[in-house]
Amino acid sequence: MISLLSRAGMQCEVAMQKLDAATAITAAFAGLALAAGASAAELKILSAGAMQPGLNAAAKMFFDKTGDLAKIAYDPATVLGKRVAAGEVADIIVSSPAVIAELTKTAKVLPEGQVPLGKVGVGVVVREGAPAPDIASTQALKKALLNAEAVVYNTASSGAYVEDMLKKIGVFDEIQGKLVRLFDGNAVMRRLVEGKDKELGFGGITDILLNRDKGVRLVGPLPAETQNYTNYTAALIAISPNAQSARAFMNYLASRDGRALFAANGISE
Repeated sequence: MISLLSRAGMQCEVAMQKLDAATAITAAFAGLALAAGASAAELKILSAGAMQPGLNAAAKMFFDKTGDLAKIAYDPATVLGKRVAAGEVADIIVSSPAVIAELTKTAKVLPEGQVPLGKVGVGVVVREGAPAPDIASTQALKKALLNAEAVVYNTASSGAYVEDMLKKIGVFDEIQGKLVRLFDGNAVMRRLVEGKDKELGFGGITDILLNRDKGVRLVGPLPAETQNYTNYTAALIAISPNAQSARAFMNYLASRDGRALFAANGISE
């Protein structure tokens, strides 16, 4: 009887040791999970809207790889420059080279590690279901503009180019009464969706592709002889609260995988 009790006691002690070991392992994994969660950064990125498809894709992949979350606020390039110049706290700005150069000059962004991300061309856009005008040549584009009931574009960098282009090809004065200039690319797309069949719009090709499921379609890029590309650069903001993670994200954008995501979303090198 004593032998049986002794054996039962030994078995109970072994079981308790195993339970204690399992509990310790579980606690260790829980601690690692909590540590990983605590170390994950939340980046704030200010970006021009034309980069949205590529940046959104890159942010998702970066989160999957690192656990760091990139929250991106989109605005026209000039507005972004004013926000950073005024001292807004953020980690990265993605804007035109001119805006980045000015912010570098005033020490609002760091000069080292800036990453040229690519360029976006201008396209012609119409409402889904509307007839697509011929824009294969400058002459065809002029005819389409003269026949349109309204010509819609933004007041951001791509819109500034469109206005100059209209003057260069000699139609600006003739169509000035039907020009509609709106704040950004999203406003242009909304206007076309809600407008009439013979309205024609201009926008960054990425803006148009981003809205293709919302009632607009890309007619095509501007003719080669009138095409213009806007370049975009990423820079680390001097007062970034997450500088280490921000640099890691910028390195990812500059990598082969990052550039492939941009290319797949209409942003060329």
